Amino acid sequence: MATKPTLPPNKQTQNPTIEPEKRIEEILSYPILLSDRVDEAVKEAESFKFECMEVGKKVGNLCQMLRAAVRLSTSSTTGVSFYDRPLRRIAAEVSKNLEKSLALLKKCKRRSVLRRVVTIVSAADFRKVLSHLDSSVADMKWVLSIFESGGTGGGIVLTLPPIASNDPIVSWVWSFIASLHMGQLQDKMEAANELASLAKDNDRNKKIIVAEGGISPLLKLLKDNSSPDAQIAAAAALYTLANDKEIVTSIIDDSGVPIIVQVLGDSPMRVQIRVANLVATMTEHYPLAQVEFARENVIRPLVMLLSFDIFMDDPKIRGGKQSIHSIVQINKEMEKSLSRPGFGSSLSMHYPEGSTKGGNHRKERENEKPEVKHKLKISCAEALWMLARGSVENSRRITETKGLLCLAKLVETEQGELQYNCLMTLMEIAAAAESNADLRRAAFKTNCPAAKAVVDQLLRVIKESDIPRLKISAMRAIGSLSRTFPAREMRVIGPLVEQLSHSNLDVAVEAAISLGKFACPDNFLCIEHSKSIIEFEGVLPLMRLLRSNEWAMLHGLILICYLAINAGKSVDLERAGVLSAFDGIDRAFIAQHPELKELMPRAIYHLSVFHHSHTHSGLLAQMKF
Repeated sequence: MATKPTLPPNKQTQNPTIEPEKRIEEILSYPILLSDRVDEAVKEAESFKFECMEVGKKVGNLCQMLRAAVRLSTSSTTGVSFYDRPLRRIAAEVSKNLEKSLALLKKCKRRSVLRRVVTIVSAADFRKVLSHLDSSVADMKWVLSIFESGGTGGGIVLTLPPIASNDPIVSWVWSFIASLHMGQLQDKMEAANELASLAKDNDRNKKIIVAEGGISPLLKLLKDNSSPDAQIAAAAALYTLANDKEIVTSIIDDSGVPIIVQVLGDSPMRVQIRVANLVATMTEHYPLAQVEFARENVIRPLVMLLSFDIFMDDPKIRGGKQSIHSIVQINKEMEKSLSRPGFGSSLSMHYPEGSTKGGNHRKERENEKPEVKHKLKISCAEALWMLARGSVENSRRITETKGLLCLAKLVETEQGELQYNCLMTLMEIAAAAESNADLRRAAFKTNCPAAKAVVDQLLRVIKESDIPRLKISAMRAIGSLSRTFPAREMRVIGPLVEQLSHSNLDVAVEAAISLGKFACPDNFLCIEHSKSIIEFEGVLPLMRLLRSNEWAMLHGLILICYLAINAGKSVDLERAGVLSAFDGIDRAFIAQHPELKELMPRAIYHLSVFHHSHTHSGLLAQMKF
């Protein structure tokens, strides 16, 4: 007598998805084996024969569908991946119901009188089992329908299987992802758009899409350059998903960064806009993405796209006697660099001039609408901003690609979002230079044309712009570069001092913060800069800041203390009544800010050395906490 195959333990079949290394054929073999066992139990049943036969019919139907699923999974078309995640979940549920059916049928087998008395089987038990089997049949019909629909181009299936009755979103996600894997191109586009729509609704939907394997097929669709519309749909879905650290990590783990950089380098402009937005949002929400994108050299194609149609040999931004190189020369230099191995995967640089893809995209860019070109520059500037934020290495890469020249020119000639994004990029690069002496010396040397162009535009924004956020960004950048300016730098100090009197308090406070970086002890030329601030009549507007809110008072006090310590001899400080102002500061406020506890006694001491006052002794006593 042939031995029957041994069934695997129940614990191994409860949730097959926890063992992703198992092939789907192995997962399906267990319920198929159970179906055969049920068929044998039907034949051996002595009681409730009619009910047992009904169970057998439904199980036989299930077995046929399970075998059909096996055939589908093993006969996938070349280049088409089989999406088995819903089938794994449904197979686990089917196995549970088949186990229940087998246990019930075994109770109907001939046995001793005592066992028959102890074991009671009722019609209700069969109704319950038949109901479970009906659900499994419906689940299998549904999962087969999405596979057949995907394989034949029949469109997306939006019916609801019983397994997802409590959470319909899961079944929709399964259907959309199956279409991405197995559908025709139009179906894939529709599925990507539907996933983007679901992701916009809430964060839970995003996590479901990622958990059910939606990232990989979206990246594959993005990589497919046969349809720009499909690439746009994929990029839009990924962009909607990528506002969470864990999801960005999933994109990185799925080797998404090389694909994104490749598409950025060799796609029509409308695709590049979406991909640049994707780079920006991934980098914004996860700093590790900065490193990954830098490793794939995304900065060079971004700078090239940002500088498209811009000529840097404009006489308005010439740096002294030496003119700034034109963007044509910069592009030639970057193309030469990109053609070398190890400089990322920007495909447009690898196609010869007459080749189909490179030539066509070049012509498309030249003939593209101005508004599309403008949107692309906005997106690229934002991506560079996010890449530079808090990253010395990426900021250095931008300066090495002549990005400073391009950004300076756009700050000069553009307005609105593009100007703001470029200004914020410059601000981040300046902040990186403030924290890294090597970058500061390399990129912002006094005689460097690029550095001069950047400073010229920052000062122009500070003096001429009516938009507070632009002024604030420009002042922060100038403050970060404070250690690069020579002694008594009238060209920089004067405009900052003027902003101390600005009607917008945030602008005035930012001016004080920036000037504080010129006057602080960390700046080697703090004494010379402090004298310049006083000469530009910066003391009186600083005194007005002391009568504003706590934020303004704090930074106003810090700068006044620096001026007193570095240039206490100045009569302007005495005329402005600085000591009297110090006397009016609440001690509790000073106690909240350790920097003031240290600075104010030193400032009072320096003022008392040069100016006679009856109050300085008492003030010094008050400062001792």
